[in-house]
Amino acid sequence: MRAKRLVAAATAVALSVGIVAIATPAKAAINICKAKNVAEAGGLDALVTAAKKEGKLALITTPRDWANYGAIHDAYEKAFGVKVTVDNPDGSSQYEIDTMKTAPKSKQPDSIDIGPLVVAQLTPPGGTPLSSPYKVINWNDIPKAAKDPNGLWYGNYGGKLAIVYNTTLSSVPTKASDFTKPEYKGVVGITGDPTSSNQAFMSLLAASIGNGGSKNLSDVTKGLELFKAVKAQAPLVKVNGTNLATGTAKLGFMWDFNALGIIPAAKAAGLDLKFVYPSDFVLQAPPYINAINAKSPNCANARLWQEFVYSQNKGKTAAQITAADLKLSGSKLFAKLQGGQNYFQQSGADPIMSAAMAKKKLLLPSLLDFQVPATAKVVGPATISDVLAAREQVISSWASL
Repeated sequence: MRAKRLVAAATAVALSVGIVAIATPAKAAINICKAKNVAEAGGLDALVTAAKKEGKLALITTPRDWANYGAIHDAYEKAFGVKVTVDNPDGSSQYEIDTMKTAPKSKQPDSIDIGPLVVAQLTPPGGTPLSSPYKVINWNDIPKAAKDPNGLWYGNYGGKLAIVYNTTLSSVPTKASDFTKPEYKGVVGITGDPTSSNQAFMSLLAASIGNGGSKNLSDVTKGLELFKAVKAQAPLVKVNGTNLATGTAKLGFMWDFNALGIIPAAKAAGLDLKFVYPSDFVLQAPPYINAINAKSPNCANARLWQEFVYSQNKGKTAAQITAADLKLSGSKLFAKLQGGQNYFQQSGADPIMSAAMAKKKLLLPSLLDFQVPATAKVVGPATISDVLAAREQVISSWASL
């Protein structure tokens, strides 16, 4: 009661001299780690300033030769003066999830890039989400089916599965069923463990639709049968940039958007690789997914990175950014930069915002030099429920093939 009496007395004094004191609430301090959008982060200028002050962006499993990420890293570093590090560039989506769950603070990423194979693990039923909610400026241009309504995850880019092969092979493979030909014995592979690697899982699904399983994307029996036949001839080799560049692996499925990075790397090693879509069935896969780690060590960069990779501009790349550009305010500098969605587009990936960007005439041309054959049927994308059902088949069967 004492407090109430003091307030009443003070009000009476103010009124007696003709003064009314109007309380003005103090401006709340910004907690970047809790910001759910750029407004809650204080605006784009404030977000850029905070990111520059942090000076670090910790990413995970985003290699430079994957979907044009090298160019995106370079542009981000040049524009914002932030050092980008990438933990385990060739790791799996499951590795990213496991790192979020168990790694010490020094190893925690700011942002993740995972496949739909593991997305359900971000929001365990009855448990605490592994990710922090955030909605980018262009949130409405992400299709509803490709995002969590609360911003806990959101699709970023997708791709099609292409056949990568070494031109020293005695014949040119044109479809998945070719993998069992005797002339390919010992050089056919897969990109990883399909129970944990999204690209490997989608490679198995691509093999399935090319081996008679195109009617049901939740059933990969035909893909398991094909790889069992391949393994009966010789062990599978791992299809990755290193093995392709050394000739250890000569044939397998890979994302089409990696052609622009893999082919030059192999050429530098004296090898000639080609990418081609299957002539019968081509798998259009569901998109890869971004999210902010709830344990993010660099909260401002975690959010600025989302804004950057989901931006749509046709602006400047790292090499084109000038000293004068770097003196601009954060929002004005941001407006001059080429957006992440167009970096993906140039690589041949399918930006999640491509439909909206096409309407706005913002899409840059893709740099891929191979096309889906007229004889091929594009199948998919599989739904997340399809993927999770098929994954159960793979988990129960893959190790014993």
